[in-house]
Amino acid sequence: MSEKTYSVICGTGKYIPTKIISNEAFLNNHFTDASGKAFSEPNVEIIEKFEQITTIRQRRYADDNMTTSDLGWLAAEDALKSSGVERENLDYIIFAHNFGELRNGNMGVDILPSLAARVKKKLNIVNPNTIAYDLPFGCPGWLQAMIQADYYVKSGDAHNVLVIGADILSRISDPHDRDSMIYADGAGATLLASQKSNTPIGILAHKTRSDTLEHSEMLFMGNSYLPENGTKESIYLKMYGKKLYQYALNYVPGAIQACLHKSGVSLSEIKKVLIHQANGKMDDAILNRLYKLEGNLSVPIDVMPMTISWLGNSSVATVPTLLDLILKKELDAHQIEKGDKIIFASVGAGMNINAMVYQA
Repeated sequence: MSEKTYSVICGTGKYIPTKIISNEAFLNNHFTDASGKAFSEPNVEIIEKFEQITTIRQRRYADDNMTTSDLGWLAAEDALKSSGVERENLDYIIFAHNFGELRNGNMGVDILPSLAARVKKKLNIVNPNTIAYDLPFGCPGWLQAMIQADYYVKSGDAHNVLVIGADILSRISDPHDRDSMIYADGAGATLLASQKSNTPIGILAHKTRSDTLEHSEMLFMGNSYLPENGTKESIYLKMYGKKLYQYALNYVPGAIQACLHKSGVSLSEIKKVLIHQANGKMDDAILNRLYKLEGNLSVPIDVMPMTISWLGNSSVATVPTLLDLILKKELDAHQIEKGDKIIFASVGAGMNINAMVYQA
């Protein structure tokens, strides 16, 4: 086989906020339905049911003095350190997020300059040929940025691309909405580099789909369920949870299967499935349906590492954070060795789904 250029992950990083928020922190919240009517069940029952459905027991919130680009910058520094790549040699910095630069107490939209530009400044990069831009694509944003980076590398336009995913969902969560317990904060970063090889390595294939006609408004921004004094104008992250759950089950397994077939890799060869940490039970259901699609294969017990129970759903940050934890041997019982084949997958606002097959 002739030598080709491949996109290979040469460094990873993360920033996990230190503020731990347990489920008990929501016991005194005044939860209501969309009309503002209080639920008949006590909060202890609401929280117990929530944990049964999502498997979430804890989540992390950013410190009050930190912004979204701060989280992304710290993850980027971590990734650069592990990669050994000189920051001035970066061709692109792509920052995936969904809510811009969120500050404590200020929910106003702030995307000027881009978060990628802010991170480039915080990294003290002088090189004008390091192109910095943002990518809003729902929770699959980090993976979609990796897909874009792969195109740059394989076209010869880039040798080193820094991909960041960070969000602070705690600051756009309605305290009167039960779904607010899902959301968390965090950042993950990955360094993608070009590498010549006679055999396939790195990113082998990817697949993306967008279902906007019927499903674009399953995640949206809306008013608080219980506006204080009837005048609160801030808008919060909202979702139709049951419809989203069903959408994911209907379409994510097929998208992953299509990506596998495109790559020429069989599901039985896959060592790990790194999926967006949206809902523990939903991810289990997606995995089982995927293995059923591929001929009712038995699901390996350790194929899908999970962090949602203690980190919650930090949107674009979940998958790169999960990857970094495994590569740095910080997630018990999970390892990725050279030659292992991995699936990355995500689903989120848009509605968007993407998947990628990777060989370490």
